[in-house]
Amino acid sequence: MDRADIVDQAFRERLTKGALPQGAAASGPLEDARAREIFAAQCLSRNLDRRSRKMQSEGNGYYTIGSSGHEGMAAVAAALRPDDMAFLHYRDGAFQTMRSTQVEGVDAAWDMLLSFCTSMEDPISGGRHKVLGSKALNIPPQTSTIASHLPKAVGAAYSIGLAKRRAPEHKQLADDSIVICSFGDASANHSTAQGAINTACWTAYQSAPMPLLFVCEDNGIGISTRTPGGWINANFANKPGLKYFTANGLDIYDTFRAAQEAADYVRKHRKPAFLHLTLVRLYGHAGSDMQQAYLPKATFEAWEADDPLLHSVRLLSEAGAQTPEASLAVYQEAEDRCAALAEKAVKTPRLSNAAEVMASLVPPAREIAASDGPTPEAREKAFGADLKQMDKPQPMSRLLNWALTDLMLEHGEIVMMGEDIGTKGGVYGVTQKLKDRFGADRMIDTLLDEQSILGLAIGMAHNGFVPIPEIQFLAYLHNAEDQLRGEAATLPFFSNGQFANPMVLRIAGLGYQKGFGGHFHNDNSLAVLRDIPGIIIACPSRGDDAAKMMRECVRLAHAENRVVVMVEPIALYPMRDRLEDKDNGWMATYPAPDQSIALGEVGVEGDGPLAILTYGNGRYLSKQAAADLAKEGIQTRVIDMRWLAPLPAEGILAALEGAEKVLVVDECRTTGSQSEALMALLHEQTTLPHARIAAHDSFIATGPAYAATMPSRESIAEAARALWAKS
Repeated sequence: MDRADIVDQAFRERLTKGALPQGAAASGPLEDARAREIFAAQCLSRNLDRRSRKMQSEGNGYYTIGSSGHEGMAAVAAALRPDDMAFLHYRDGAFQTMRSTQVEGVDAAWDMLLSFCTSMEDPISGGRHKVLGSKALNIPPQTSTIASHLPKAVGAAYSIGLAKRRAPEHKQLADDSIVICSFGDASANHSTAQGAINTACWTAYQSAPMPLLFVCEDNGIGISTRTPGGWINANFANKPGLKYFTANGLDIYDTFRAAQEAADYVRKHRKPAFLHLTLVRLYGHAGSDMQQAYLPKATFEAWEADDPLLHSVRLLSEAGAQTPEASLAVYQEAEDRCAALAEKAVKTPRLSNAAEVMASLVPPAREIAASDGPTPEAREKAFGADLKQMDKPQPMSRLLNWALTDLMLEHGEIVMMGEDIGTKGGVYGVTQKLKDRFGADRMIDTLLDEQSILGLAIGMAHNGFVPIPEIQFLAYLHNAEDQLRGEAATLPFFSNGQFANPMVLRIAGLGYQKGFGGHFHNDNSLAVLRDIPGIIIACPSRGDDAAKMMRECVRLAHAENRVVVMVEPIALYPMRDRLEDKDNGWMATYPAPDQSIALGEVGVEGDGPLAILTYGNGRYLSKQAAADLAKEGIQTRVIDMRWLAPLPAEGILAALEGAEKVLVVDECRTTGSQSEALMALLHEQTTLPHARIAAHDSFIATGPAYAATMPSRESIAEAARALWAKS
């Protein structure tokens, strides 16, 4: 017999017999009417869980991880306002059922049943997953997140104070609202949770507003691993900058009291708080979990005996708010309603093809106010003496700096964040003077935690800002890439385009940096980015292109809600010379602010029959090789992809018209590199003979061998000769 049915039967029998669990008397500020609403939400959540399991057994439902045992979260929802953004733990169905009573026009039972059966009419995901979430309820969707939603909750909370000081056009959160973020006791051990909580405390310790309520739902177990008794209290009760509250999550009166006190503290003081709720887990981890395989029967039977719904019945009865008989009627009504609605839900249409599934990978564009750009006076004030240098050739780092300045002048929503980007101006000086020009509110020096940097960006985007986070080196992204893959890129997908977190992520990367760092500062692999659906990857190769592409990146984020990554080749930041020492051939003048390079627009230099297809440092080296080949009578055209994802296939194929052979030059590793996609494109859509040269599958060394594993001017020319000589 399903444990859900056993718990249901026990609930009915014990309620009828009056065999209710013992506990403290009802006390606190919870009024009778609100207590009845909370209980009704608990009953609905419980029966939605039961119905999801029955739907699965009938072949009409999927993914049965549920909220049973955590119904106390309904009391937390009751203590908050519906405009308080909530990033929820996957066991928070009761929070959503309770919040739905606070917003007119939302039917939690119908909405969640549509989600259970992956209906295209599911109002949050459009049938893509069983997720908690609702645009109307201010709950961005979450799936089985293990703490990955905490960093963006920190970012959203931080954004409230900043938006109060300088409101973005698409501001979403009220000035006096707070953000709630819930998670389990096992998730609290994850490095992401530890980092996010530390970031919130680090920020609040410096008196910056951080109106964030962490809610830890402590049921004492993570899948099969028990949490040591007292562990959560020991970890968080005395953490600097974090106010600690605790309550019995089985007691709706105690939970409501503590949640209200915690929310009031956060709302009044604009500082983070930690609400620790003790709960139980019913039915195991999920529908397929056989908890009897790793738990003594007495353990989960004790949890079942402590059923929070039985505690609620007792408390309501003792408070004179509702008789046990009336409570049973509420419970039965919830079951009957769920059963009736489920019959209708399973008959609604489901996704059936790739186009339908992928329709929300790219979010819809948004309306933005027209801008005439910064005034001459504003530019003169911001740039100062730099204005006089703009007609003179400059390296990439300076042209990027000027492009960012113009963009920040034009778009007040832009905020940059990262390690050392403000006062120092970045490791390579790309953001020098920007803090002086725009202040600390818009140039945020973060703590050294890449997860928190990206979480800050994602959360701020939820409140209408256009974040430009910086990851200091490409290899550092691996500490935090789940914030891109699991959070930023999936948000439009799982919300059917209703939520988006646009940003332009700047990453200094790739190889060829002389005498510095080795692997962690020279990382020639883009594989971690290339396979993330929905994101855009840009890679400029010269300063004028970098400035124009940055403008397009910001437009894509600002107007089209896209997640964009610009990989900026470190070795090309200071590059001045093209062929010979002091020829200054790789510098360029600053392109006018209205000039940009559109997504998918490739660059072509020359019209020779031998095409060299490349990007980044590859363009620079290929131009050198092309000069050597020209002396031998081999005429080339160098095609700079510029945009690595989505693959600019149309532009590449157009640039190849008239070519006779193609050499792909890829500075990244042979395995997992862009060249794999390019070779497939050439094979599938052209008849041109083609070959490639790519880096060895190796990390990069420091010292004289810094470029030994990667293509060079000489090796590119050699590969070109070999290809050209083939009949």
